[in-house]
Amino acid sequence: MRQVILVNGVPASGKSTVLKRVTDDLIDRGIAAVPLTLDNVKEGLFEEIGIGDRDHNRMLGRASYRAIFNSIAAFPDALVPLVDAWHGFQPPEVLNAHLARARTDHVVEIWCDVTPATAAARYRARSAERHAGHLPPSYAEELFALAASAAPRALGPVIRIDGEAPLGTGDLDRIHRALTAP
Repeated sequence: MRQVILVNGVPASGKSTVLKRVTDDLIDRGIAAVPLTLDNVKEGLFEEIGIGDRDHNRMLGRASYRAIFNSIAAFPDALVPLVDAWHGFQPPEVLNAHLARARTDHVVEIWCDVTPATAAARYRARSAERHAGHLPPSYAEELFALAASAAPRALGPVIRIDGEAPLGTGDLDRIHRALTAP
């Protein structure tokens, strides 16, 4: 069975921190987990293609998203990819088509809950250290509004995580159960 874990949430919701912890936990449990992040792919494209305006940024985001799922399609079934991205940045049918092309049988979604104020503050705080191709600190205002209405995609079991607190053993156990009991 081909499985994918979507680590989902608005920008600055704690997805990357959750991704690392869940990947390490699954590997410790003997599951061949492979972390994939939209930002890592996108930043490679920034380096090779260049940075630009918001439309350019979105185009590279779409290309990165496609590249991730194209890679997953080539993975052996035994690998479990974890995809760290704001999966709400594209219409639902785009994600559904990518999952179908990757021949995914089972999706587990980890939703990183965060307050709008925390998402905006984190985004502003990390902007200075992020690649120049990412949206500027002023995006935090738009992110505040986005975080107030964002929701999981719910294409399979959804494990809600408090993106403002450390990931606990109970959270890791719930993720493992959702993955191993489709």
